Amino acid sequence: MGGIDLVIIAVIAANVLMSFKGFKDSQFFNKYKFEVSSIKAGDKIRVLSSGFLHVDTTHLFVNMLTLYFFASSVTSFLGTTGFLLVYFGSLIIGNLLSLYFHKEDYAYTAVGASGAVVGVLYAAILLQPDMMLGLFFIIPMPAYVFGIGYLFYSIWAMKARRDNVGHDAHFGGAMGGYFITLLLSPWVLKEHLLMVILLAVPILVLFVLQKMGKL
Repeated sequence: MGGIDLVIIAVIAANVLMSFKGFKDSQFFNKYKFEVSSIKAGDKIRVLSSGFLHVDTTHLFVNMLTLYFFASSVTSFLGTTGFLLVYFGSLIIGNLLSLYFHKEDYAYTAVGASGAVVGVLYAAILLQPDMMLGLFFIIPMPAYVFGIGYLFYSIWAMKARRDNVGHDAHFGGAMGGYFITLLLSPWVLKEHLLMVILLAVPILVLFVLQKMGKL
């Protein structure tokens, strides 16, 4: 196992250890979860720490399995440091976008690495837009089609507000993966320009809708 693989395993291990601690210790869980009122009161560590907590083992397993599948694609192009920048940058940007959309909802709470994981997924899509993904792990689909569709679904879900999923954090994580990858690998603009433009469309749509007061 190389150094790059060890970094991926270390990130997964950190999620597993902190999540299981939270499963068993509600005081620990409540201290480090994303909570608007606490963050606005100055407890900024929650923006980062909440990304290593999960609601249950299924939530943890799905996030870590997705991370495991796509992290190696990112490390092969961006290296260990690039992967870590995408992971932590996407986590933080995802939670900051969530904070922006819920800034008046002081009771809002959330946990999960989904923002970071979606950021890694989007980095992988930008770097290898021709790769195929399995929708629900079964239906084959081009990565860029999945990426665009997922962001538009997230916008719809943010408007509908029919579940307890942090779609805004997922969207922010995708933005993090998108912009950080472009900063680290500007060659993507030349090699995959069409995909860069297509993946930017739902991001523009989100902020247009927000500006119009429709979110």
